[in-house]
Amino acid sequence: MKKQFDLIVIGTGEAASPVAHECRSAGWDVAIVDSRPFGGTCALRGCDPKKVLVGAADVLDWARRMNQRGVLSDSSRIDWTELMHFKHTFTDPVPKSNEQSFAKAEIKTFHGRARFTDRATVTVGNEVLEARHVVVATGAMPRKLGIPGEQYVTTSEQFLDLDKLPKRIVFIGGGYISFEFAHVAARAGAEVTILHRGKRPLEGFDPDLVNQLVAKTKRLGARVEVGAEVAAVEKSADKLTVHCSTVSKQEPCEADLVVHGAGRIPEIDDLNLAAAGVQAEELGVRVNEYLQSVSNPAVYAAGDAAASRLPKLTPVAVYEGRIVASNLLKGNHRKVEPIPVPTVVYTIPPLAAAGLSEQDAQQKGLRFRVKREDTSGWYSSRRVAQDSSGFKVVVEEDTDRILGAHLIGPNAEEVINLFALAMQTETPASKLKHAIFSYPTVGSDVKYMV
Repeated sequence: MKKQFDLIVIGTGEAASPVAHECRSAGWDVAIVDSRPFGGTCALRGCDPKKVLVGAADVLDWARRMNQRGVLSDSSRIDWTELMHFKHTFTDPVPKSNEQSFAKAEIKTFHGRARFTDRATVTVGNEVLEARHVVVATGAMPRKLGIPGEQYVTTSEQFLDLDKLPKRIVFIGGGYISFEFAHVAARAGAEVTILHRGKRPLEGFDPDLVNQLVAKTKRLGARVEVGAEVAAVEKSADKLTVHCSTVSKQEPCEADLVVHGAGRIPEIDDLNLAAAGVQAEELGVRVNEYLQSVSNPAVYAAGDAAASRLPKLTPVAVYEGRIVASNLLKGNHRKVEPIPVPTVVYTIPPLAAAGLSEQDAQQKGLRFRVKREDTSGWYSSRRVAQDSSGFKVVVEEDTDRILGAHLIGPNAEEVINLFALAMQTETPASKLKHAIFSYPTVGSDVKYMV
């Protein structure tokens, strides 16, 4: 027998929960489905646990930087096992907390993988659920590498659950996952290698600042190879061998652990979207400006599962989830806006960006000026002995609007929010230049960046 609902939400992460709770608060009968522990990627196997590890590495790095500058840090080290225990204090309570929250709201929960069988009908195990609307908010998963030995490669989720940190680690791919984990692992004592097949890593970020970060990463003792195509991973009794080719040579790389950092894709392939007439592409479910499926009006998508063109980030997932909820309850009236979204690579120091790159502004034919400086000699960096910091800010000539901001250095992950807010509110650069900030803070550097 089919169970009838007003809404079925597939997923329990940051995009899914706002939809389920807001529609239930409006009196809808809501079901929510997940094949994994309730809570989603960010809280359980992504940004939150990752930042715990980054925080520990940051403390250690700061102490080491300040050695012989008044801080005695000779015995500072990371106890990986204890750090993992600390991480679990954040992740372990999440599924139960989510279950209780859904139960309190009288949202019906189902554990299992959902598959469409009709335009608004899904099965979960032996259960058949039917609704007026279905929201796909299933998040993302590592993309297939398509190489022999792929089964020996560790995912980012598995890395975040390691009981012990292996001595030699190879990261496949030069994206944010590889760099963030590499910075943690190197400071925890591992020998680290990043293999990236493209011409430069972190391709979505400003190339000048990426060069600064790569140089910093190498100074940590990490090896960073670009133009490195991984052909296979081979397992023997006590090691893994990564077979890699570059333009000039073929070179095997031995490791105790090989980590997938080569990108993620929407986790939608096994939802049987075709049965619901839902069109999808590489970026996710094809949606209109209201996040409604272009081919099945009963279905909406949000977060990593939606091809919405916004960055695949947790705050965006929350933003899109709320748009979907509003459009379900009031009819399609709220559109996804092209707002500037701050993006951060949580290395040490962090790399951050919001708005247009210099290249983007050129392609759009805009008249703009660029201010760029290495700030490693500025007080805010010298005070914490940080030798890698800088910025690039793009400002439109005619309007004085900030088009883009790109930062590397202490607290860049916080300062980028000031620039994103200025862009969203169209605050001119001259206003920031004459603003009064608390001092001494990194935020007070903003007026010298514009």
